[in-house]
Amino acid sequence: MSVRAANRQIFLDALVATGKDVVTNDDLKTICTKINIPVPQWFTKDESNKIRRGTYRVPGASTVTQPAVAAETINMQAQVIEMPTTKNRITSVLTDLETENIVPQVYKNYVPFGHFDDLVAIISSNQFYPIFITGHSGNGKTMSVEQACAKLKRKFICVSMTPETDESDLFGNYILINGQMEWRDGPVTVAARQGAVLCIDEIDYGAQNLSSLQRVLEGKPFLLKKKNELITPAVGFTVVATANTKGKGSDDGRYMFTNILNEAFLERFLNTYEQEWPTARIEQKIIKKELASLGRPDDEFAEKLVTWAEVIRKTFEQGGCDEVISTRRLVHIAKTYSVFGDKMKAIGLCLNRFDDDTKISFTDLYTKVDAGANTEILMAKTEEVPEERIQSEEVPF
Repeated sequence: MSVRAANRQIFLDALVATGKDVVTNDDLKTICTKINIPVPQWFTKDESNKIRRGTYRVPGASTVTQPAVAAETINMQAQVIEMPTTKNRITSVLTDLETENIVPQVYKNYVPFGHFDDLVAIISSNQFYPIFITGHSGNGKTMSVEQACAKLKRKFICVSMTPETDESDLFGNYILINGQMEWRDGPVTVAARQGAVLCIDEIDYGAQNLSSLQRVLEGKPFLLKKKNELITPAVGFTVVATANTKGKGSDDGRYMFTNILNEAFLERFLNTYEQEWPTARIEQKIIKKELASLGRPDDEFAEKLVTWAEVIRKTFEQGGCDEVISTRRLVHIAKTYSVFGDKMKAIGLCLNRFDDDTKISFTDLYTKVDAGANTEILMAKTEEVPEERIQSEEVPF
């Protein structure tokens, strides 16, 4: 046996004789001093012997004791508690949109009018047939689409546009759920996957750049760019857009912040429907049904309200006033009347949204269709409390 081999064996025997499973640099120096040899580099540079810097395992040891720092690390890891999974609000909303029944309910008081039959024909065809419906606020544009779907038991998704609505809101986006990024479809994608009728409400109120919807309006497969997934619309998918303008902006300023839409975008709609006010007969039927369902049946009041609204609309068309009474506003009056039981108070409260000049003008016009109307109630102001009464009473705040 060579001297080198002999020294190697002497060192290993001395190392095992310590009875340790793990030794440090100081231990090696002590052992080598006793046996009168230098610390062997063949041992310290052998990666199989290293535990970490300055710490080594003894060859042939049955178990290896982890160093103190390693043990502390293990203990700290063992104390990490997994947080309980909570239901994310965004996940809940989108999951409902994807899994719940999105067929609208039939509204028992709805009275079909205007282009309702055309809507039923278009939706029942199951063809991709994008249309644009324009008309004054409160004349039943969105309701007609919803109720056509309800009648046909078709899935219906309605998304209201705002200036802040962007491509991610419409098509989908990655969101953080329980520490992980997960994809959630937007309403356009959900409607396309499910073959639903997609109603884009107030489309002229959305962002000016709606070019991301152009492929959708052609009924062709469209790409989810963030996910790199091609969506092929299911049979029955179609788009109905509603707006207060024809995409040319509001000339009279009544519909502020509406946008001028791109011609190439508007050209993708097959038809444009102009929703007019319901006829007097239809509108009377609507208000009569509302009053009856609210427990305040009053056909005469309904007829006078509709006549009044028609007078105001004609005056508006002739440039005599700047506002109109919509069908929705008449329904509001009916609901207010059902709460307070006072016709004049109901009309007055529902006219408060207009400026004083308009309110006076509309009140005057109502007296022409209802001679018994008490205009003092309509124009009543809040009673002024005498100063001495204020001083004598405690203020409850």
